[in-house]
Amino acid sequence: MKLASLKQGRDGRLVVVSRDLSRCLAVPEIAATLQQALDRWEAVAPRLKAAADNLNDGSHGDAFPAGSGGVAAPLPRAYHWVDGSAYVNHVELVRKARGVEMPPSFWTDPLVYQGGADDFLGPVDDARFPAEDLGIDLEGEVAVITGDVAMASTAEQVRARRDIRLLMLVNDWTLRNLTAPELAKGFGFYQSKPATAFSPVAVTPDELGAAWDGGKALLPLRCHVNGELLGAPVAGVDMTFDFPALIAHCACTRNLGAGTIVGSGTVSNLDRSKGSSCLAEKRMLEVLASGRPSTPFLKFGDRVRIEMLDAGGASIFGAIDQRVARV
Repeated sequence: MKLASLKQGRDGRLVVVSRDLSRCLAVPEIAATLQQALDRWEAVAPRLKAAADNLNDGSHGDAFPAGSGGVAAPLPRAYHWVDGSAYVNHVELVRKARGVEMPPSFWTDPLVYQGGADDFLGPVDDARFPAEDLGIDLEGEVAVITGDVAMASTAEQVRARRDIRLLMLVNDWTLRNLTAPELAKGFGFYQSKPATAFSPVAVTPDELGAAWDGGKALLPLRCHVNGELLGAPVAGVDMTFDFPALIAHCACTRNLGAGTIVGSGTVSNLDRSKGSSCLAEKRMLEVLASGRPSTPFLKFGDRVRIEMLDAGGASIFGAIDQRVARV
C-alpha cells in the first residue's frame, strides 16, 4: 500500500493513496496521522491495506494533489532521522578527490549521522537558502521507516521481524561549502545539513515486488537538474550495507522507536556511466579527470527532480520536484 500526509497542522493528515498515485482517501477512523499508524502498526496495517485495496478497485477516493503543494513529507516531522553512507565507493571517491586516504574500517563499519527531524520539506516545497555561495547540492537517496527496534538487534533479526515498515525517496539537501569547516571541528554536520525533503508517498516493501530483496531497492534512482538527467544509478547495486545492516548499526546502543527514518546515503554506482545522484560526485569525477570541476552547484531558480520508476515505467513514490529559492 501507499501512504501520504496532506498538509494539516504539524503532523499532517494521513491518507491512503492509490497505486497509480491518482486518488487518495483519508482514514481518520483508522489513524489521523502516519505516526499514529506506526505506533499501532500491527493493529492498523490490515485495516489500512483493506482501505488501499478498495481504493485501487476504484470504488471511491478524492484526487491526490501530489504536485499542488498540498502534500507534506510522509512524516512531516519524526522522532528520529538518521542518514547513512551505505555506498562506500561514493565515500572513497569523495576522499580520493580531496587526497585523503579512506580507513579500511569504512568497508565494515557503517557511517551514519543524526539529522534534524523537526521540519521536513514536502515533495514540491521550495528549498530555501540564505545565499547561493553555500554550495547548494542535492543528494538522491532511498530511506526506510522502521517499527520499534530493540537495542542490540542484529541485521538478521531486523530482516526476520520485518522491522522495515515503509520505504520512500529522499533529497538530503547539503550545503557543501559549509561541510568541510564543520567536519574540521570534529563534531559533525549541523548547518551544512538543512531541512530534508521526502517523496509524496511512503510505500510498503511489497509495492516494489521483485525489486525489493528484503534489504535493498533494486531499481534506478533518477535525478534530474533543470530537466537534464544527472544520473540513474541502481539503488541495489554497490550498496555495501543494506537497510537491515544500517538499522542494526543504529540500534547498537539504543532502542529505535516506531517512525525512525534511516537513509541510505547518496546512491552511487561504480559504473560511472550510470551518472550521479549529487553534484559533488560529478564534480569529484571532473577533478580526477582534468584537475578541476566544471559543473557548478545549484543556483536560485534551479529545479531538482528525484524519482524511481517500476519496470513498466510508472512512478512508485511520486516525484520530489523542488525549486531552489532564496529565504
